[in-house]
Amino acid sequence: MVVLEFSDQDVNRLFRALADATRRDVVRRTLVADVSVSQLADSYDMSFAAVQKHVAVLEEAGLVTKEPRGRERMVRGNPDRIREAQRLLDRFEEIWRSRIDRLDVLLAEDDPAPPDT
Repeated sequence: MVVLEFSDQDVNRLFRALADATRRDVVRRTLVADVSVSQLADSYDMSFAAVQKHVAVLEEAGLVTKEPRGRERMVRGNPDRIREAQRLLDRFEEIWRSRIDRLDVLLAEDDPAPPDT
C-alpha cells in the first residue's frame, strides 16, 4: 500500500477546494476534457474573474492544471490528485472501521447472552 504524506496545509487546501459545488463541477468537467477558462465562465452565472478565482483555488490544491494554448488558458483535471485524495479518505475510513471493530469486540466481551447449544 502506498503511504501518502499530506501536510495539514495540503489537506486543508484539498478539502477547501472540494468544499465548493462550483469547484467540484469544474473538476468533473475538466476530468472529461480540457476546457478553456472562457468556456467555464460561460457555463456559470458568475463573472469571468470569479471563475478564474475558482480555477486558482483548484490549481493551488493540485486538482487542475492550467496551460496556455494560443490565446486561451486550458484547464485540465488532475486524476492523480483525485486518486491521492481518495487514498487519503480511504485511510480515514480504515481508522474509523478499526475503531468500530474494537467497539464490537468490547461489546461482545460484555454480552451476557448464553452461548448457543
